[in-house]
Amino acid sequence: MPLLNLIRFGTPGDLPPLMIVHGLFGSARNWGAIAKRMSNDREVITVDMRNHAGSFWDDTHTYAAMAGDLAAVIEAEGHAMDVVGHSMGGKASMLLALTRPELVNRLVVADIAPVRYPHSQNHLIAAMRGLDLTGLDSRAEADRRLSAEVDTPSVRAFLLQSLDLKAEPPCWRLNLDALERQMDLITGWPDLQNPVPYEGPVLFLSGGDSDYVQAEARPLIRALFPQARMAKLPGAGHWLHAEKPRDFEASLRVFLGAAK
Repeated sequence: MPLLNLIRFGTPGDLPPLMIVHGLFGSARNWGAIAKRMSNDREVITVDMRNHAGSFWDDTHTYAAMAGDLAAVIEAEGHAMDVVGHSMGGKASMLLALTRPELVNRLVVADIAPVRYPHSQNHLIAAMRGLDLTGLDSRAEADRRLSAEVDTPSVRAFLLQSLDLKAEPPCWRLNLDALERQMDLITGWPDLQNPVPYEGPVLFLSGGDSDYVQAEARPLIRALFPQARMAKLPGAGHWLHAEKPRDFEASLRVFLGAAK
């Protein structure tokens, strides 16, 4: 299996390198602003997950496979890393820490819990698949067309970051077929048999206006991650890093800032 596509920021320093793992329909580029700012005193790597952006496409999109992809990147780098994962990337990062704890120094899980969620994002896949790409040459026109199916401007803007307008014809840089087929696995959480808890430092950072991390999930979080700390960013929803980037960055610096 090939390695995930990476974008590098900064140079190695006294602090451990940091790997940032995006969520469903995201990409390494989505995290460029935060990665660049965090790279002032450490190396930062953002990854494109399988079936997303510049990484390989595969029929399998399980969390075991995604955690394996992340492990392969860290092993290729040759040293353990701090890891930040958002949403789907947070679940993959949690499974990485549980199955390969020696590869993870510290873990930040952004607005997700190790639970199965009842919702599906296949309506967004249907909207992307239904977008008329004929003669499309501007993001503004793509946004206008997509607005017929997706009401929220911020969601349209996020999705359209994965539309390659330079391709001929334009195309989505997402394996929509694989993601649609395995949506239940993406919104789910693997059934772990007798998992060994991850004993390292973990921050569960949630949006104050998000309902993704419920109080009922805390006992399971504590069981899997005994050192877990919980924090919220006031005024932020599920895409907390995009809505409150400076607050998000400040939280990362406080939690990850001490050399180890």
